[in-house]
Amino acid sequence: MRNSAVSFVAPLVLAASTTVSAQTYKVEEIEAAPPSEVAPEIAATLGAKAYRISAEGGEPLAEIWLRKAIPASAKPAAAKGTVQFPFLAEGELLGVARLVDEAGDYRDQAIHSGVYTMRYGLLPVNGDHLGVSPFRDYALLLPADKDKSVAALPRKKLEDGSMEASGTSHPAIFSMLAAPADAKVSMSHDEEKDAWSVALPLSLTVPGEPEPIRHPVSLIVLGISDAA
Repeated sequence: MRNSAVSFVAPLVLAASTTVSAQTYKVEEIEAAPPSEVAPEIAATLGAKAYRISAEGGEPLAEIWLRKAIPASAKPAAAKGTVQFPFLAEGELLGVARLVDEAGDYRDQAIHSGVYTMRYGLLPVNGDHLGVSPFRDYALLLPADKDKSVAALPRKKLEDGSMEASGTSHPAIFSMLAAPADAKVSMSHDEEKDAWSVALPLSLTVPGEPEPIRHPVSLIVLGISDAA
């Protein structure tokens, strides 16, 4: 083992890569209470609606509940170097995801069906990750039955918890990218990479702002992304 750095080169996908190109996918907003597996402290922070991702004409793949108000240090602005969301604290709770079926990554590592918290994280800066992705932002998944506090997690606890989700030395992650300010809840397909992204609206609380600010992001949830 060359060093103790955690590897982030295995983004989570909700369907086998061999099936992605043969399918189209949709996202719909549904009325649904957070899963019972979610700790009460975290469930209380989630919105009353979920976003369900499904194959067209098929069964749901995942459901995502977003936090009603995510603390931000400043108004959203342009990327700062390789960080697209410098106003978010590393380890901050973003929401909760329920994987309806087993998911995997491009290395065919299984992520079991179940309920996971989603937290903001950054890819480490070291030689192992040069060329992996132009940006460092990710949403990490942690088992909901073990992640019970709303408070932001320090990096080691964040990464260790996400490695429990994958059962490997690689955290379970969604690549997290900026989306247009006017983006609606939708799925989009990158034909060149054969990857599907879901655009979802984060709700940010910013010091000095009387109301939360809507800020869309894009999560790569199907296929292999640049971060692979």
